[in-house]
Amino acid sequence: MLKKLVNNTIVRLISGVIIGLLVGPYLNDILLQIILSTKHILGQLILFLVPLIILGFIVSSIAKLDQKSSVIIGFSLAIAYISSVGAGLFSGSLGYTILPWLDIPSTAATGRALPEMLFKLDIPPIFDVMTSLVLALMIGLGILWTQSKPLEIAFDHFKEIVLLLVNRVLVPLLPLYISCNFALLSYVGSIQSQLPIFLIVIIIVILAHIVWIAILYTIAGLYAKKNPWEVLKHYGPTYLTALGTMSSAASLGVALQSAHKSKVLKPEITNFTIPFFSNVHLCGAMVTETFFVMTVSLVLYGHLPDVSTLILFVLLLGVFALGAPGVPGGALMASLGLITSMLGFDDTGIALVLTIFALQDSFGTACNIVGDGALSLMATAFHERQQKREAQ
Repeated sequence: MLKKLVNNTIVRLISGVIIGLLVGPYLNDILLQIILSTKHILGQLILFLVPLIILGFIVSSIAKLDQKSSVIIGFSLAIAYISSVGAGLFSGSLGYTILPWLDIPSTAATGRALPEMLFKLDIPPIFDVMTSLVLALMIGLGILWTQSKPLEIAFDHFKEIVLLLVNRVLVPLLPLYISCNFALLSYVGSIQSQLPIFLIVIIIVILAHIVWIAILYTIAGLYAKKNPWEVLKHYGPTYLTALGTMSSAASLGVALQSAHKSKVLKPEITNFTIPFFSNVHLCGAMVTETFFVMTVSLVLYGHLPDVSTLILFVLLLGVFALGAPGVPGGALMASLGLITSMLGFDDTGIALVLTIFALQDSFGTACNIVGDGALSLMATAFHERQQKREAQ
């Protein structure tokens, strides 16, 4: 039990935050240089992996779209993207409405200055985030159109390698990376006053998840012309499983059971849509990440992203979500390059977003997988209408 607790990612991240906050005020020049260099190297490794994550997962996801039920796949992919982007825009509107009223003191011009880094090792990515996204889309579409099975298999293996790198390099290094960042923030002396704000923001995001689930099921009920409660009422066990596992994959079996209990869903549809949406529909992650990047931007840099930048960020984030790795925080990890290139976040900003994202990741996962039931209701109604048209 103790070993399992120690190996838990959330526990390790929280421990990293606590250790960083405690040791930060007592750092001397030598320790500061060590922590500054460690943070920089770890940040470089993380950003180096980002284009590989995008390339591996998005290519593999697109190549897998070649199935007989191409129409239902296209519809499912479209509503998953629309739901994810809608969730991000909903979260952004909440951020512009709520965050200015929280009286968040900016750390942009406060606290002690950090010394110049003496040892700096740069590890530039193979290509930038937009290049990797376009390349992934082009290669994925090429494989899809040419039916190149050898290339599809090759990129499946590449995806497995990238996933191993995420699980064995990125995730284990995150607690140390976050600990270094929080130690430096604590040394500067401004982060302590921000902790209550982050707790409030986490509560707001969890409530936003619940509101978005209600919106999704309302829209699904109107589209399908059926009572969405006939689906939602069976999803209690699925929500609790997702909270406990922080994984859509680990909750998949329970989600299928919940869907099969519904009288308005068809098993032949849900057997495809539930696993499919668990990989491409990340509305909870979109709500979370959008609100958190706005909060961190205000806390660290003293301003909210402008509206046009945030809208473009959400539209691209929805694409990234379609090919995100199936690990806790996968959508955020896949979009780290987007956060740095579009929003201008530095290592400290990335560490803060990673930390508060991880603290509520189980609620985001629960929102994702419960929302899949609403989309499955839409897909069922779409399939029924398609069958009626073909029968005429």
